[in-house]
Parts: sequence; structure tokens; C-alpha cells
Amino acid sequence: MKMLNKKNLLGKGQSGAALVIALIMLVVLTVIGLASTLNSTFENQLAGNKRVSTDCFYTADSGIQAASAYISNFNASTYTLVTDTGGIPADLRTESIDSELTSPSLSLSPGVSFQNPPTVTIYHTTVSGAPRGSKFSATGNYNFAYFIIDSVGCDQLGTLLSSNCNHREKIIRLLPTETGGT
Repeated sequence: MKMLNKKNLLGKGQSGAALVIALIMLVVLTVIGLASTLNSTFENQLAGNKRVSTDCFYTADSGIQAASAYISNFNASTYTLVTDTGGIPADLRTESIDSELTSPSLSLSPGVSFQNPPTVTIYHTTVSGAPRGSKFSATGNYNFAYFIIDSVGCDQLGTLLSSNCNHREKIIRLLPTETGGT
């Protein structure tokens, strides 16, 4: 009878393929796990950025809505004359701005407060005449005053790295003339 060698018994018919396949599968599963973790972290950052930008927009929009609620904010006689256009935003310098109201009254609903309230400025322009498509141009019973409400809102988190949003609306005030508009 032949004596079997111990070395032949242990390694007979096995080349280590199962170990190699197991290691490859382990590496593949680790890479998939890391990729999903990084993707999840990135998605959380995107969601946070979206929330902050939405918060900024709604803060700026609320400044416009609150300023629009007071008719006294659109009395051009209370405005300060703009002598240097360097103080107004660069993209508004092409508008015919003659005066501004830097601290308009803001009408906030009861219970509404801001950690960082919006900064609102109302600009009066020298544009005159009826707005296009208003069907007022033929009557002559009205004058029109044109305003631009500029509101800057920031996120309400109060962190060191705050985000800002600028929101503008053009407002036209309809003024009856002495000959009488209704």
C-alpha cells in the first residue's frame, strides 16, 4: 500500500479559487458600500443647500409683500433724492431712478418675526405714462407712479456662513387726476 503524503492530502484538487473569488466579492461589496455612503452624504448636502436657498427667497419675498401692504410706502414725497447712482445696485443703474425710501414700513402678520429681517429699499422712477396693455392710455384720467421694491433676505439659521437672496418687483401706482378718475 502506498503511503499518502500529508502535503498531498491537504492541497489535493484545490487551487485556491474560492478564496480569490471571496476576496473579489468582498472588495466589490466594500466599493458599493462606500459609494452609497458618499452619495447619501452628497444628497444631504444638496438638500440642506436647497432648504437654505428657499429660506432666503421666502425671507426676501416676505419683505416685498410686507412693504407692498403699506400704501404710505408709495408716497413719493417722503423719498430721499438719489444724487449718486453708485449707491444703488449695479443692475438698477439703467433704470430711471430719481429717489429712494431706505426704511419703508413693513406690515408683518401677527406672530411673524425674523431672526434676520429682510432689508427693503423702494426706488421711485421717472417713468411716466400708462403701462402697456393696461387700456388706460386713452382715458387721460389717471397718472402712474412707477416703483421698484428691492428686498434682500438671508437664511434664518443664524450661522456664520449665511446665504442671501435678492428679490425685486416693479409696482405701478394708479393715481387719479384732478379731472377725476374713478
